[in-house]
Amino acid sequence: MKGGDIEAGGDVEAGTAAPKGAPYPGTTESPELRWALIRKVYVVLCLQLLLTAVVAVVFVKVRSIPHFFASSYVGLGLYIFILIFPFIVMCPLHFYRQKHPVNLLLLGVFTVAISFSVGLTCAFTSGKVILEAGILTIVVVLSLTAYTFWAARRGKDFSFLGPFLFACLMILLVFGFIQIFFPLGKLSHMIYGALAALIFIGYIVYDTGNIIKRYKYDEYVWAAVTLYLDIINLFLGLMTLFRAGDS
Repeated sequence: MKGGDIEAGGDVEAGTAAPKGAPYPGTTESPELRWALIRKVYVVLCLQLLLTAVVAVVFVKVRSIPHFFASSYVGLGLYIFILIFPFIVMCPLHFYRQKHPVNLLLLGVFTVAISFSVGLTCAFTSGKVILEAGILTIVVVLSLTAYTFWAARRGKDFSFLGPFLFACLMILLVFGFIQIFFPLGKLSHMIYGALAALIFIGYIVYDTGNIIKRYKYDEYVWAAVTLYLDIINLFLGLMTLFRAGDS
């Protein structure tokens, strides 16, 4: 699931620079308020990513955890539930995204659920692949974030990417379902991983642009969730690509 209710922040023509202190040109709101939102989003995002990293390390190091999920029907059923549960939590999280402190409580539950899914995926993946995917994810995210902030200050707008990325995401989901019922082999896994990585690279730019220009101050939880999902899905896509190439 992607996106949320966002409010246009006054798109401006490209080529103009933002006034001093403002994250983008043409804004009529207080630059301090917009920067406060941006800082809040990235603090929440860093806490989410830190929790996910800690859970993943525990799942990788404590081998009895993946063994339980792989060696019993109860574990398999619980594994499927863990994969589905985040999608269930996203519905009330989106509905209560502006209701404090319910939004923070739901955010915590959602982050823990995603962290368990990522941890289980990492537990069945070689350390080399995890390290490669992790390093590349960090480099890509930092580079794209810096570029998007730089471009936004010069009047660039990335909202045009929305429909294209959504269409690509639907294609990726259909491709994934085909893979489940009709496995197409190692090459198809590499293609899937590469496509997923490219799509969520685009989403990182798109959602960062929305955080800079369009999200309202009390929507910081949902803004953090969208960017968190972009980063996690980029990491998982790279892991799928590297794992297929490593096998």
